[in-house]
Amino acid sequence: MQLDPSSGWCDGIQHCPSPNFNQRPLGEVSLLVIHNISLPPGEFGTGKVQAFFQNRLDADEHPYFAGIASLEVSAHFFIERDGAVTQFVSCNERAWHAGQSRFAERENCNDFSLGIELEGTDDLPFTAAQYAALIVLTQQLQVAYPAITLARICGHSDIAPGRKTDPGPAFDWQRMRLALQQDKELT
Repeated sequence: MQLDPSSGWCDGIQHCPSPNFNQRPLGEVSLLVIHNISLPPGEFGTGKVQAFFQNRLDADEHPYFAGIASLEVSAHFFIERDGAVTQFVSCNERAWHAGQSRFAERENCNDFSLGIELEGTDDLPFTAAQYAALIVLTQQLQVAYPAITLARICGHSDIAPGRKTDPGPAFDWQRMRLALQQDKELT
């Protein structure tokens, strides 16, 4: 997988364009936000996250969907349990993943961040394949956007405390940061 900075799209992964984005305000991309999602909650491999981010979720298909089907949300990337990565929005555009948010005294994190959704829940461990894909993707993003340092990689819960809990206590921050630090030391 490699990011083309001119288009903002990664090659070597699936593209599933979402209509839920707009133009990013001028300024650099300097934050990476990690989320989790599963649709229906706690169910994996359903294809419903893709439908949700493309505004194609059938509200009648599951009781949970009735409350969210009209929402217009997206993320830049989605990593499934098997490590497969899908991109929904160009990194050059503003995906709608953070909502009302704040990082380092700056509001509206969508303006300066990239969002990665992991297929999962707050309380179930993520898979080795997901961590491997997340590390590779994060490394690619850090090359393209050097302002995304380890200190500027956070969870949705960090930028929307009290409103969001993801990626949750099951996410192994130490594992991710250690892998990224080791890679930096080798280069």
